Amino acid sequence: MLKLDRLTKSFKNRNAVNAISLDIPEGQMVGIIGRSGAGKSTLLRMLNRLAEPTGGSIIIDGRDITALKGRDLLAWRATCAMVFQQFNLVGRLDVITNVMTGRLYHHNFLASMLQLFTDEDRARAIRALDRLGMAHTALQQADTLSGGQMQRVAIARALVQEPRFLLADEPIASLDPLNAKIVMDALRTINQDDGITVICNLHTLDTARAYCDRIIGLADGNLVFDGAPEALTEAKAREIYGAESAEAFSEGLTSTTLDFPIPAAAMAAAQPEYAMGLAR
Repeated sequence: MLKLDRLTKSFKNRNAVNAISLDIPEGQMVGIIGRSGAGKSTLLRMLNRLAEPTGGSIIIDGRDITALKGRDLLAWRATCAMVFQQFNLVGRLDVITNVMTGRLYHHNFLASMLQLFTDEDRARAIRALDRLGMAHTALQQADTLSGGQMQRVAIARALVQEPRFLLADEPIASLDPLNAKIVMDALRTINQDDGITVICNLHTLDTARAYCDRIIGLADGNLVFDGAPEALTEAKAREIYGAESAEAFSEGLTSTTLDFPIPAAAMAAAQPEYAMGLAR
């Protein structure tokens, strides 16, 4: 159980996150929704201590994560992997090296600085890439990939950390609908097959409804909804989104709902392993 107790982040005279308390059982897939500036990214960054809380606590297995320092803090960040909207890959490095950087915590300081990866690290990276349909790009320079491919490589990098929690901060915000669907499908598969808790900031309500077991709604840093997708009424959505609530319910504006069949050629181009399945 991941427990947030009155977690708060203040900037000058404003609380970006205001005394939020949540219990998140291990193995859930949680979608956090809200308008831009609602506190979604700040909340996620506090969970793995990229942002320091100004109040409250984060408890896991009886330990206060907000009190961790040094090696213990690094261990928590390895346990709580992060996937970013802008991928955060090193463009000049090949794909497999980008993925293996997720193993740096598991090595000593010198080996980490020199990026002295082992055969086991390489095998883990290839297996992770293969799960995401990206093994064929292992030796390709990262900055030659499409946005959707980069995000799948970033997820593979998170997987080799062997995390208990996977935090995804707007992972599909910059992707086209087809690649957004592929990425969300991958996150859901990881959650279901590995039992990894996935906490994902999402921009559109129907994406959260389609993929998540639980939806958390934030407005101006406050928790205004916490429940199952089917319990999120239009009235509550208006409280979360304000004037944007109509767009939040529009199937036509979602980033993962496709109102037309996906041509086999398009799916094969975005996800080569799909083409292999067709051939079989």
